[in-house]
Amino acid sequence: MIYILLGACSYGVLSTFVKLAYHDGFIVNDVVGIQMLLGALLLWGFLLISRSRKKNSPPRYAAASRKQVFLLIVLGSTTGLTGMFYYLALQYISASLAIVLLFQFTWLGVLAEAIISRRLPGAGKLLSLIPLLIGTLSATNLLATGFGGIHWLGFLYGLLAAVSYTIFILLSGKVAVQVNPIFKTALMVTGGFVICTIVLPPAFLLDARLFIELALRYGLALAVLGPFLSTLMFSKGAPLTGSGMASILGAAELPTAVLMSAVVLHEHVGLPHYIGMLLIVLGIIFPEIWKRISLRRSLPSLKSSDR
Repeated sequence: MIYILLGACSYGVLSTFVKLAYHDGFIVNDVVGIQMLLGALLLWGFLLISRSRKKNSPPRYAAASRKQVFLLIVLGSTTGLTGMFYYLALQYISASLAIVLLFQFTWLGVLAEAIISRRLPGAGKLLSLIPLLIGTLSATNLLATGFGGIHWLGFLYGLLAAVSYTIFILLSGKVAVQVNPIFKTALMVTGGFVICTIVLPPAFLLDARLFIELALRYGLALAVLGPFLSTLMFSKGAPLTGSGMASILGAAELPTAVLMSAVVLHEHVGLPHYIGMLLIVLGIIFPEIWKRISLRRSLPSLKSSDR
């Protein structure tokens, strides 16, 4: 649980660092590019060190085939697109609003699963959509201001980040499941860096001075907190807690981002935003609570049938 909370909180502070980098004159191309590049280098370095220490021990994970390597790099493009769209949104809207839009992956994932499986979601997931949607309307303050108070490009980029993150969640659990999670992550972050470089070419690739300045001021922090630390913590914690509890604890990313935007960036976060944030968190944890309640109800009937 501590691993998951650390990972979620570390990811939640990223938007604050990105906003600070924008304030200091850095552009989105260089910010997202330096995060992906340094994140990939840190992950590959960590993987090499861990393998050298365990070279005499039996392998714990299956070796990745060439097809799996290719698929992981392609899948990594969705992580790059998520970061790219999220950081583009931060150019136009507040960090507290951007994280709320990113968290629309919760109901988008439910919708995507229903379409793919051609089956309605369970009662727990359907009921969770109610606080998720009401919370989104409250947190974005759409009912009071409408879309006129929100920059349309920031809103669009935020939703695109949610869509790309939904695709990543749906596919990541189906590709190379038995492969070392650190190796998987290194490949995916590398794929993310490639797609970001193609779509938003960073200037630091041709400017060594800019690369050093950006890396020291923001790049290392973004790389450590984002692709490196949060991924490591989730890869360590999720197998121990289970996917349901991991998703609940991972929701700590939302209040972390909102509180950081209020305290560090001095963004205005009103009561509707806090209420909406709590409703979104409730919508995330509700399916797991529903599942556990249903399981407890079914246990007595199972015991009586055994008798």
